[in-house]
Amino acid sequence: QVQLVESGGGLVQAGGSLRLSCVASGIIFRRYAMNWYRQAPGKQRELVATITSGDSTNYGDSVKGRFTISRDNAKNTVYLQMDSLKPEDTAVYYCNTFSHWGQGTQVTVSS
Repeated sequence: QVQLVESGGGLVQAGGSLRLSCVASGIIFRRYAMNWYRQAPGKQRELVATITSGDSTNYGDSVKGRFTISRDNAKNTVYLQMDSLKPEDTAVYYCNTFSHWGQGTQVTVSS
């Protein structure tokens, strides 16, 4: 059974930073590309960042230069370092691989 468990969300002021973590179980983690998505109220879920099994990364246009995705295969964990946060980054952030989703972690950025 695949499980993805996110943590690290919270309330932060604009310009601040947060680091999200997602621990995976039930998969051979090192073989899987991992994604971070987010969904703000009233908006569609959008892809924030992707990291492949070979550590190639890709980012949504709205977060390029501010967010960094990374992984630690020894810990079955993918991270999302979020810097220079803006109020428009407020959303529930989800960890994903293929059809598997975590429960989400709330990020709120105050102005």
